[in-house]
Amino acid sequence: MLIESKLPDVETTIFTIMSKLAADHHAINLSQGYPGFNADQGLLDLVTTHMRLGNNQYAPMSGVPILRQRIAEKVRLETGIRYDVEDEITVVSGATEAIFAAITATVLPGDEVIVLEPAYDLYVPVIKLAGGTPVFVSLNMPDFSVDWEKLKSAVTKKTRLIMVNTPHNPGGYVWTQEDLDNLADLVKDKNILVISDEVYEHITFDGRPHLSLMTHPVLRERTFVCCSFGKTFHVTGWKIGYCLAPKELTVEFRKIHQFVTFSTPTPFQYAISDFIQDPDTYLSLPKFYQKKRDLFCEGLETTDFKFTPAQGSFFQLVSYKNLSDESDLVLAKRLTTDYGVACIPISVFFQDKTDHKILRFCFAKNDSDLFEALNRLLKDPIF
Repeated sequence: MLIESKLPDVETTIFTIMSKLAADHHAINLSQGYPGFNADQGLLDLVTTHMRLGNNQYAPMSGVPILRQRIAEKVRLETGIRYDVEDEITVVSGATEAIFAAITATVLPGDEVIVLEPAYDLYVPVIKLAGGTPVFVSLNMPDFSVDWEKLKSAVTKKTRLIMVNTPHNPGGYVWTQEDLDNLADLVKDKNILVISDEVYEHITFDGRPHLSLMTHPVLRERTFVCCSFGKTFHVTGWKIGYCLAPKELTVEFRKIHQFVTFSTPTPFQYAISDFIQDPDTYLSLPKFYQKKRDLFCEGLETTDFKFTPAQGSFFQLVSYKNLSDESDLVLAKRLTTDYGVACIPISVFFQDKTDHKILRFCFAKNDSDLFEALNRLLKDPIF
């Protein structure tokens, strides 16, 4: 049978490639972005409790009511913003599904979608599936802040969406109030929507606050805010997140969501709804991850890599551009096979595979694994 691919340029993701290479060579996997430790035992016990209580059938399409209520309370506690429980909060099977549904619900053939790159590899394929055209705007290097003049010049009458990611993956940049104001000024008189990927919302460092796009009145009325309980509670395998959006946008969002997953596993929803009654379960996360970032960065200082500590997310970038002309992909594979430490070359986050000689390491791992990875990187000169 001959099938004409809808995504002919899409190949196996670098995350799958590097994770397999890490497994084949018994490397410490600092490539794929998932925690290397278990969730809080209290959360795990709550799942078992709700399974035994019989909460094992389909959840409502929009999410179990008590979880949506608790999400509304969480958002109100953190930001003062009120989202309607019935019409503006949707529980989804991971932020990936939320982003897919938001793009699919709003992008029509011929629409343009601005992608700030380097960008997570989900965005562009979904835009193309929806018939849209991705328009790429490069972030400033080396801090990955937004070049607002470039962004403004990329907007046309066909612009339908702007993709935002804060804290940023892979760059770690955290948006400021000035960023929010600049984006609001750009879209306020235009028929442009925004999708804000905020899965690392609780992982920011050095006292830097996460400023959700929902906190700006102009942006709140036109933004899908996509979040992840998986990232927050170290349960990425549960694939559970949520999307916040005004009623008019949520109506269209749910039309797609109901035919993708319809609902998200019921006992997980009830368990999380119980767990987040204690705000410390997520408010303590910056301190928890800052210790890991600082530990890893302290070790990196003894290597030849150059870096600036990440502002947010659980990734640390390192540069070797003054050390070697070796491609980032070749070096990432060599570190995995020869040194036993797997990472990600960030050229894969650029549509044209621009090589800035930068690697991404995930420090959401046990301290012992981070120490061992650093020791391996020091065992022989890399360059």
